[in-house]
Amino acid sequence: MSQFSCQTLLDTATASLRDVVCDGACRGKSGEECSHCTSLVYPYRGVFMRHVGKADTVAESNQVIFFNRGEDYRVSHPIEGGDACLDVQVDEAILCELAPKEQLRSGALVSFKRPRRRIDPRAQALVALLRYSLHRRIAETLEAETLALTLIRRSLGERTSHSVATTYGREKLVDRAKLVLSTDLARRWTLAEVAAEVGVSPVYLTQVFQQVEAMPLYRYQLRLRLARALDLLGSYHDLTALGLDLGFSSHSHFSASFKQAYGRTPAEFQRALHLR
Repeated sequence: MSQFSCQTLLDTATASLRDVVCDGACRGKSGEECSHCTSLVYPYRGVFMRHVGKADTVAESNQVIFFNRGEDYRVSHPIEGGDACLDVQVDEAILCELAPKEQLRSGALVSFKRPRRRIDPRAQALVALLRYSLHRRIAETLEAETLALTLIRRSLGERTSHSVATTYGREKLVDRAKLVLSTDLARRWTLAEVAAEVGVSPVYLTQVFQQVEAMPLYRYQLRLRLARALDLLGSYHDLTALGLDLGFSSHSHFSASFKQAYGRTPAEFQRALHLR
């Protein structure tokens, strides 16, 4: 049986934020659960799969996953290590105002058509900022509420996020590639190795991945590594070791990649959040 914990970080009339952690000890599908309200779930560590009917969704740190109110689902963990997520819920009237109408199903309930969207690095940074500042109680309520709404707006924006629009088969192939990368973020995978694990040719994999995610496979892997770095900044004194542990060739490579994605170096991010 998997161990599951849920810590409320913020709870106001506008927004509720919870830090949800599962050790993933049970690798098979969980019992059926039902969402009691619509929420946006941001994985920041590990991987899980969400199963709704016959549809499967890989949830990892480059994605926001939509849990719609009244929707039954199951969860499984195809990779060891479990997962951790920031669960964000806002007042339905506010969510309806924030969400583009074309992303919502018609009806009385605020419900998203698609199960996920790919978020950009700045949204990942907002997830980390909210989580660290609320855990350490250095963010006031008004600031946290504002950041939460900014995060949602960025996660749903056409310029700052990406929705998969492709065939089911291609999406499943890309999901298999994501799981391969997630098994070992520090590994310097070759294209041939990933393609062999997925069971297609390297050329076909690069074409399909670009079509589905609108970015090359290597850049997607880089974003997964950087998101993991965000999660680990509070645990490392030696940032050179952190970069090397995540597969970067040097501290300068790690620091430059981090700054390009998040606007600050790892050391600057640590100082801003009083992590060191």
